[in-house]
Amino acid sequence: MEDAAGSPSVGGSYPQKNAEILSSQYGINLFLAGLLLTFAWAVHAVGISKSHLLSYLITLMLIQLLWMLWYLCRSCTQRRLIRDKDTHAGARWLKCGITLFAVITLILDSFKIGYYVDFSNCLSPTEGVFPVTHAVHTILQVYFLWCHAKDIIQSFKTLERFGVIHSVFTNLLLWTNGVLTESKHQLNEHKERLITLGFGNITIVLDDHAPQCNCTTTTLCSIFSQGIYYLYPFNIEYHILASTMLYVLWKNIGRKVEHHQQHKTPFKFHGITVGMIFGLMVLTSTIAIVVVYLIQIGGSKIKSELALTMFYLHAIFVLALMCTAGIVALLIYRLEDRSLDNSKNPARKLDAELLVGTAAGSWLLSWGSILAIICAQAHPKYTWYNLPYSVLVIIEKYIQNLFIIESIHREQEKVNDDIKTLRIVTISRGSTLSLTPSYKEIYNGRAARYSGEVPCLFKGSVCGRDNAGGAKEETSPENSSVTHSASDFSFYSRNSVTNNKRRILKNIAAFLFLCNLSLWIPPAFGCRPEYDNGLEEIVFGFEPWIIVVNLAMPFSIFYRMHSAASLFEVNCKT
Repeated sequence: MEDAAGSPSVGGSYPQKNAEILSSQYGINLFLAGLLLTFAWAVHAVGISKSHLLSYLITLMLIQLLWMLWYLCRSCTQRRLIRDKDTHAGARWLKCGITLFAVITLILDSFKIGYYVDFSNCLSPTEGVFPVTHAVHTILQVYFLWCHAKDIIQSFKTLERFGVIHSVFTNLLLWTNGVLTESKHQLNEHKERLITLGFGNITIVLDDHAPQCNCTTTTLCSIFSQGIYYLYPFNIEYHILASTMLYVLWKNIGRKVEHHQQHKTPFKFHGITVGMIFGLMVLTSTIAIVVVYLIQIGGSKIKSELALTMFYLHAIFVLALMCTAGIVALLIYRLEDRSLDNSKNPARKLDAELLVGTAAGSWLLSWGSILAIICAQAHPKYTWYNLPYSVLVIIEKYIQNLFIIESIHREQEKVNDDIKTLRIVTISRGSTLSLTPSYKEIYNGRAARYSGEVPCLFKGSVCGRDNAGGAKEETSPENSSVTHSASDFSFYSRNSVTNNKRRILKNIAAFLFLCNLSLWIPPAFGCRPEYDNGLEEIVFGFEPWIIVVNLAMPFSIFYRMHSAASLFEVNCKT
């Protein structure tokens, strides 16, 4: 009977595997078409305007909205059914993070709507429809992820695969559009800064997509146009987080899960004071450095060189601290003997792949800078600081990736509550007696229970027992004092060492969490020495190096935010 019942499920796996392959190919083609359209608009291809790109994105968002509404309605009609859940997917802190980014994205959409109203005379209607559609899409998508990110879909699996993968690549295209728009703005500012650094031999041609008409309200237009680019980093993070959560949902379709109790690991500030203090110091200093950098860079040649030197020295110091913290954490792991959790977990696998994959972006930039320093004929003084900075970027990501990936794969230590039982010690007639049984007695089930008997603690020490006449007598080789056995001291010693290691690891994770947030801020808000250094443009050429930076920088920015999220999980798990 079991074989007969099992055979259909085996045969039924082939159509589902085909559906997975077909849906993935559909998503890839959807993305490539949008990517090509985005590239055509960026290079001013003949016959391709921004309205064509926005129309394509609006269509994709409307299709996703229809699918999400259908899924939510079907879920409401079946809400009484017990569904399998992936306890590792859609953590609460991740939902809170994407909600924060979504709120700022809604502010960005309101700015775009205001910008369209002020320039409505010369802008395409799609530029007004797009932010409205995007705002509705954002609200419904966040609600969908809050309610259904943990779902393991077992019905309408083929249809749901196409719906989820459509959502994944729609968010990736919206992410690409945000990255390109923000990069073009940064590139225009970068070209202007190169003149102040003395790189006059580089051709400066501004790529301007500004409207060809006057604004109805000059002050509001200035606020909207400048504010939009400061909000884009949050919009970019929102879409990449949404796409990763939806990808995990897609991987979980039709998955068979083992039903076991999942221990909740809430975040606690207790015990991480040192890591938080040092991390907040790094965060505060980084914000100050970014503010000074953005004010000084481009002002004059001397100011620009001082800004670059200041940035490199600060970054070298922070990266050196992060490398040291990561090495200490890995050494602690080497001293522990704990097995790894190798169970199937799509969310954890995706986290590890994203860490290594996105780190390649900053590695590419670092190796480009190292090669430029080696090959350049002239070296301004500030460019030499770029060498240790680039080397440390490579080493720090290598160490941090090892620490995070091993942390999320380590099994949580299970502590027996009985072992946590504390002895209540009292002094009676100059002797030390324990009123509670030891952890060994509890474990072996030999604790005395309300029999009027004082449990025997140690060999050769005080032991209360009944004599033949029913009266109690005390026997002890030494009446003056009683010492604990070596096994008890060994247990408490090991427990103390374990707690100290755990406390150190939690402080390291908290410190690295804040450091990664700190290092996310500079490139996300325009502090990019890879643009402003100037040496790489001379060695590789302006256009080739700018292409490399524009391709690699988004991955480098995402790496810091994803690392911060992973380290937050490590801190909760440790």
